[in-house]
Formats: sequence, C-alpha cells, structure tokens
Amino acid sequence: GVDVLTMTATPIPRTLYLGLGGLKDISIISTAPEGRVPIKTVVMRKDDAVVREAIVREVARGGQVYFVHNRVETIQAAVAQLRKLLPDVLIHFAHGQMKDSELAHIMNEFANGVFQVLVSSTIIESGLDNARVNTLIVDRATHFGLAQLHQLRGRIGRSARQAYAYFLYNQEDIKGDAGRRLKSIVAKGALGAGYELSLEDLDIRGSGNILGSQQHGSMQMVGVGYYMRLLEEAVERLKSGETTPL
Repeated sequence: GVDVLTMTATPIPRTLYLGLGGLKDISIISTAPEGRVPIKTVVMRKDDAVVREAIVREVARGGQVYFVHNRVETIQAAVAQLRKLLPDVLIHFAHGQMKDSELAHIMNEFANGVFQVLVSSTIIESGLDNARVNTLIVDRATHFGLAQLHQLRGRIGRSARQAYAYFLYNQEDIKGDAGRRLKSIVAKGALGAGYELSLEDLDIRGSGNILGSQQHGSMQMVGVGYYMRLLEEAVERLKSGETTPL
C-alpha cells in the first residue's frame, strides 16, 4: 500500500522532521550486514606523520585508501605532497570536472587495484562499494556537514575487515558548529548510527521549510516548541478529515 518510499542512510533535516512531525511514516533499519565491525574514527589536527602511518598500514595489508580533498584547484598539489610523503605508493586523483572517459578510466583502475590511494573530491560519497578500501582520510573535515561526513565514512568498512576513518582539521577552521559536528561523528560511530546522527544534524541546522525549497534552518519566528505543537494539531485535524483552518 506504499506509493512512495524514500530510503536514505542519513535523512536531511527536513525529511527527518516530516517523519517526526507525523507527515510521513518513518521506519528504521538499524541491523548491520552480517560480519561488519564498527569503523574506528579519529578526529585530529592535520599531521603528515599520522597520514603517512595510516596509508602505510593499509597498503601493507593489501588494502586501498580514499583521501578526500574537496578543492579541485589544489587537488594536484595535495597529490604531490602525498607522493613526497609516500614515494613507494601509487597515488592518483579524480574529481567531477574531469572528462567522463578519463574519470571512468581512473575509477575502474582503482576498483581493479591498479593503484593504492585515490585522492578525490566528494564524488565518492555515495554509490561506491569497494571492499578493499578500508582507510578514509578527509582533509579539512570542518568544511563538511555532519550527514556528509557520515556518508563519506560509509564508503569504507564494507567487509569484515577493520576500517579506519581520519577526519583532519586545521585549528583556524574550528569555529561555529564545526567542532560540534566533529565531536558528533566520533561519538556516534556505532553501526546503524545514521538515525542518531540525523537527529543531531536536525538539532544543529534546524528543520527547514516543509513546503518550500529550504532543507534546513531554524524556526525563529514562533519558536520550535510552539511550531511543533501547531504542526501536530494541523496533522491531527487533517487525519481526522477536518478542513477548517486552525
């Protein structure tokens, strides 16, 4: 009897709020696939020695690494720095501004194990399933939203092998809600924690407009509590068949 089914690892604030407010039915699947283990998550200031150690450890056990650098104009400089740190490791890069054929060639080579480290923009954040990739390093993690960090972390740990996620930051970038997002991504690292992370994201960003295009934002005009009560009353009236305004 369902006409529309929305499936997501981390619902955006507005979508989650529609479920919490009763406008959409919500169901949670929190059981992880058999054999999965929680990803070990580290948040720390950027340190070349730690980056090198993490990559060497993964390569030594026959694995591969995602290194997320989300600035196309400096991605080649990031690759050069990594190659200087790790001269014996094969490293290539990919981003969404490449020609389709070139991007497909690089991604296919990485999937086939031709090289060990892929430096990329956020093009990897959804849809990739490579069981050999079990170390993720995100450069300047403060520039990402909480749900996006969780999606990126979900690209690794897709087998029974222990996976490691490193979220790196520069001290000058810790401002506003950035620190809170990084604390949350560490605290909510258990398998099936996407729903809890989404609740935190809703609390940080606000719920957005139910009927408009804005997907996040605070309800400053009337306050959250009063808005929630109004919404609940409106939903109950609609469900009971009442059509008169509040």
